[in-house]
Amino acid sequence: MTVSRLRGIPPTIFTEMSALAAATGAINLGQGFPDVDGPADVVERAVAALREGGNQYAPGPGVPALREAIAHHQARHYGLTLDPGTQVVVTTGATEAIAAAILGLVEPGDEVVLLEPYYDSYLAMIQMAGGIRRPVTLRAPDFRLDVTALRSAVSERTRLILLNSPHNPTGTVLTAAELRAVSEVAVEHDLVVVTDEVYEHLTYGEEHVPLATLPGMFERTLTLSSIGKSYSFTGWKVGWASGPAPLVRAVLDAKQWLTFTSGAPLQPAAAYALDAEPDWPHRLAASLRERRDLLCEGLRSLGLATTVPQGTYFATTDITGLGWPDGEAFCRALPERAGVVAIPMQGFYDPDRDRADQPGRQLVRWAFCKRPEVIGAALERLAGADLGGPLG
Repeated sequence: MTVSRLRGIPPTIFTEMSALAAATGAINLGQGFPDVDGPADVVERAVAALREGGNQYAPGPGVPALREAIAHHQARHYGLTLDPGTQVVVTTGATEAIAAAILGLVEPGDEVVLLEPYYDSYLAMIQMAGGIRRPVTLRAPDFRLDVTALRSAVSERTRLILLNSPHNPTGTVLTAAELRAVSEVAVEHDLVVVTDEVYEHLTYGEEHVPLATLPGMFERTLTLSSIGKSYSFTGWKVGWASGPAPLVRAVLDAKQWLTFTSGAPLQPAAAYALDAEPDWPHRLAASLRERRDLLCEGLRSLGLATTVPQGTYFATTDITGLGWPDGEAFCRALPERAGVVAIPMQGFYDPDRDRADQPGRQLVRWAFCKRPEVIGAALERLAGADLGGPLG
């Protein structure tokens, strides 16, 4: 029996599709995790911490060395000055940072404006907090921010804007003009902005600019990120929130009742990664750009309309014309037909929207954070399969 606060939230599609990949032996281009680990010296730091006794509770806000490294990271890359004692908190991945931020800042009945399609935990946490979502749709194929729609989504009940750039699942990196529009709306309506920036270093020819660096925005912006994507340690679940002390305190107030603390032996290793391997994410991004191009060119050669992402791990295709009722039907059939798993985008759109009117109904997301030979094998399987649907 499901309680009302969870009712209507669809199960996460990632678990289901990854299980389908394992059951069928399909190549998993669905869930966004790399198939090669991050820097070996960072792994050795974690091993050393395990052997040297760093296995008990870490401080709730995070070990001092990691909070200091996060502050150094924000100063080095973006010129943001943070007090690691009051303006940084370590979380169990960015997913917990999202949960704690929403639980700590949103009252029942508050409205949250967010970009659609959106990472599925946003929907779950807004509903658990008793908030009301107000999606602003990034429409295919360009997935740009509609500033008029953003302004229309804000009301007197709006509490915060939940922003994600580089954007999962579309790969959009918000432009300077789009970010200025968000900041103008936030200042005009005195809103808090929570920014999910986990793909901050994984952009391809586009500069990621944190919203907190814009005039008048630091004091109202809570910035979230993690080591998972930038350093290829998604399973470590070490993330953080940074920003003005009152907003960080709100995250900590909620986090202490969620996990209290996060992986003690992994935190010194994460600190080492940020301080000693600052250029590793840029090398990763260069490699990912090549893999992005390999996947996108391959999908286009199969006749799939493909949007080339500006950032993240993901490319989007439109399957309109293949004869499938929607992307979900296509993705459920794909493992048996082609031995490949992808993710239907429907799970990232508002579930209350009429299914036939959903903008993402025919969209499919593919992950390119895999070795080139794996992407190549997946493309070969797709090329040899009948991708046409039952309606074609």
